[in-house]
Amino acid sequence: MKNLFDEVSLKCSEITTKYYSTSFSLGIRLLDKEIHSPIYSIYGFVRLADEIVDSFHEFDKAKLLNEFTESTKQAIENKISLNPILNSFQEVVNKYNIEWEHIQDFLSSMESDLNQKKHDEDSYKQYIKGSAEAVGLMCLRVFCNNNNKLYNELEKYAIYLGSVFQKVNFIRDISADYNELKRVYFPQLNINEFNEEEKNKIEDDIEKEFNLALIGIKQLPKSAKKGVFLAYSYYYSLFKKIKSTPAEKIMTKRIRIPNFTKFLILIKVQLLNMFKLI
Repeated sequence: MKNLFDEVSLKCSEITTKYYSTSFSLGIRLLDKEIHSPIYSIYGFVRLADEIVDSFHEFDKAKLLNEFTESTKQAIENKISLNPILNSFQEVVNKYNIEWEHIQDFLSSMESDLNQKKHDEDSYKQYIKGSAEAVGLMCLRVFCNNNNKLYNELEKYAIYLGSVFQKVNFIRDISADYNELKRVYFPQLNINEFNEEEKNKIEDDIEKEFNLALIGIKQLPKSAKKGVFLAYSYYYSLFKKIKSTPAEKIMTKRIRIPNFTKFLILIKVQLLNMFKLI
């Protein structure tokens, strides 16, 4: 009867993904069906940890995160958890041989959010390694379906993609992170002096990583390429809108992509795929 519980567990991860991220959910829909479930499971795990550090302010977040980390370890070792999202996640970890190193890196970055409000260059890189690059590598394990040779060839590009998504999130959320959570992620940045020059430096770095990540996307298996390219296209569209927005406005509002624009991007990606241009 565990199969029924596993189905319920997966459904919890899927619902979590769809409630928290419209863009990510649409990207998953363009993946081949056999990899929908494992990517929902990874996102559910990531979202749950992120909620602990970003949302549960009236609770002991350090204690909750520590319990979550221990529960994750036990779930992977025992190949079961009564937490449906962790049960769903452990199945993916064990099936696709996802390294504990990536999971630990991710959880360490979440832990740093509890206390670290500013970053230097080293802590910034370490945070991105855990919060985004590690998640990209977990997904790559699924996309490569235990093909270690392909995984090794695409590893550096998955790192660029995770990194650039995170950096776009950072600049998009720069106002909310500072005003609501008192966090500044970009190293050595004086938030009160955020101007066009500082914004341009960040954007130049992001542009380079977008270009590098695209090289890897084009080499992904067919089962994953279209969905990942859609996510890439959403983020690049958001990045272009951020670039065209003055620094002072970035500090007062969160830049978004309207649903109609997302729909147009979806159609464009479908057409590019149809004519084998990606």
